Amino acid sequence: MIVASTPSALKEHLAALRTRSVAVSFVPTMGNLHAGHLALMQQARQSAEVVVASIFVNPMQFAENEDLATYPRTMDADLAALREAGVDMVFTPNVEDIYPGGSALHTAIHVPVLGDSLCGRDRPGHFDGVCTVVCKLFQIVEPDIAVFGEKDLQQLLIIKQMVRDLGLPVEVQHGPTQRAEDGLALSSRNQYLSDAERALAPLLWQTLQDCAQALKTPAISEAERVLTPARDALQRAGFAVDYLELRTLSALDLIHQVTEDCAVFVAARLGRTRLIDNIQILAP
Repeated sequence: MIVASTPSALKEHLAALRTRSVAVSFVPTMGNLHAGHLALMQQARQSAEVVVASIFVNPMQFAENEDLATYPRTMDADLAALREAGVDMVFTPNVEDIYPGGSALHTAIHVPVLGDSLCGRDRPGHFDGVCTVVCKLFQIVEPDIAVFGEKDLQQLLIIKQMVRDLGLPVEVQHGPTQRAEDGLALSSRNQYLSDAERALAPLLWQTLQDCAQALKTPAISEAERVLTPARDALQRAGFAVDYLELRTLSALDLIHQVTEDCAVFVAARLGRTRLIDNIQILAP
């Protein structure tokens, strides 16, 4: 496995491979890897001859009051896991490589509508930072395929829209959400949970499943009849709910019935940990 710490080093290694006209798949990460990330690597391996991963904690997607300084950085363990997963190259740039003048003064990419609701509403500027770094990484790696997880479904839809709007020559693939045995979606931030919070956290996925089952019932003509009591139950259990909403997959429009393919999206906090999840519902 080749580890390239600069864009020029990565491009040099990739140039040698491209003389053989091999396809390149790419999985961008912020490190602190878990089984969910490694499942994306496996999917990338099935899609192309060469798999490239990146490890970069992107300052542009963190607000001032968020956990940039304390975000877990586990480079040695991450590289060992990627080597074991059969990844061919890992790109490990520093901030100056990606934002030579600093992220605060860097041009940002904003995807309207999709980026303005849900986490975009609660974390202003977050998706601008995500889109900007993903676009820059695409320019450096020049992948044929990029794989993103459905756990961050809003992010996935935003990146797909950015790729379409900017005409980027990348096929964006979906990776299914990976879960612990009790249903909690795998996330690097799960390690922030206390033992008591971790025991409570699976209720989020159970709530999503219950909501989806109820919303598919023809007798339910108003989504809030399901979502309002679900929010209240999460609050009583100890969650601080940022949102629990039914939105379309096409444009993230807020809807009140399952009239097209959609998903229930949730973000809720347990202590200092913000958990997000979703469940997709296909229209009948």
